[in-house]
Amino acid sequence: MPSETLVMIPPMLCDARVFAEQIRDLSYDHAVMFAPATRGERMEEIASQILTWAPSKFALAGAGMGGMIAMEVLRRAPDRVTRIALISTNPQADTPEAAAAREPQIIAARAGRWDDVLQHEINSTWMAPTADKVEIVRLLNHMGQAMGPEVYVRQARAMQRRKDQQLTMRKIRQPTIVICGRHDGQYPVKRHEFLAELIPYAELDVIEQAGYLPTLEAPDVVSDALRRWMKKPLMLRP
Repeated sequence: MPSETLVMIPPMLCDARVFAEQIRDLSYDHAVMFAPATRGERMEEIASQILTWAPSKFALAGAGMGGMIAMEVLRRAPDRVTRIALISTNPQADTPEAAAAREPQIIAARAGRWDDVLQHEINSTWMAPTADKVEIVRLLNHMGQAMGPEVYVRQARAMQRRKDQQLTMRKIRQPTIVICGRHDGQYPVKRHEFLAELIPYAELDVIEQAGYLPTLEAPDVVSDALRRWMKKPLMLRP
């Protein structure tokens, strides 16, 4: 029986390069599709767009904001998602304080201070001490410049307005893996433990040599984890 297509959704201000190693490694055995998260100012709009692109049945992986979009995709079309991988992400909505904290950067982006916004958004302290931070920051900057301020504003609005997905997580019956870095300064391990506990039968994989961006910091380890997850049987549990 042929394996499912794997649809991958990136973090904020990232393109397919954030998954380059995983796409290369997994494409030997699976059809892999990259789904950009650049359209719409609400998670619901972005999820709807991805569902128009995706096959009738597919595996789903999302990192950062992409994980939050993946949760919305699953909420909207649980019968189409065969399995889900959530990487460096959070099922909870923005707090009022977090939503308000995005406003100065949105204003700066609209005012033409794009380099300042990128410098603020790219935080190397969220990465593991062993990571090649110079190279990763360079790549993040290139991807951010390619996305541009208009995409940033749409994504920031979507982050501000996103729904709490804890109930969605409790309803998951598909094979699920939660992946995070031990040194994640954005969404610490405790948050991922909480996320994994919400999901029946979820596997939690904490990558010791990674922080917020394990797909770039420990690409081979993430590829191995995703390959194991893709091999799990599709039996739905009651």
